[in-house]
Amino acid sequence: MPSVDQKNNISVENALNIQAITTNTTTVGVEVDTKGFESVTFEIITGARTDGTVTPVVQATDTSGSDYYDVTNDFLIGTEDEAALSAAQSRSIIGAVASYQFYKLSLVSTAVTSGLTAGASAILGSPRSAPVA
Repeated sequence: MPSVDQKNNISVENALNIQAITTNTTTVGVEVDTKGFESVTFEIITGARTDGTVTPVVQATDTSGSDYYDVTNDFLIGTEDEAALSAAQSRSIIGAVASYQFYKLSLVSTAVTSGLTAGASAILGSPRSAPVA
């Protein structure tokens, strides 16, 4: 049976630094450059948690650092609502077809009184050239 080499066909990047979220707010991640890839999947992980729900918002642009807009469900793999993390969950994923070069993930937190810690990675897939350096 042939195997698929994931190690040499993806790149994992930081999307949102692990941090405490202690209020109802929007926590904005860092810009992820998808140049050379055709898909991006965000993995959201929560750590210590007492309460609150975090819902991801995926944004994109072709201009580094500006003009970000919310990606519509037509270009997402899964929905932002499906990827929301409540008290019973500690990990979720949401993907996007990389039709733009730059992506950013934000977490919108609600029902927070004392909070949680959260962070996210971006997994870049479907490379135009493999193996990935």
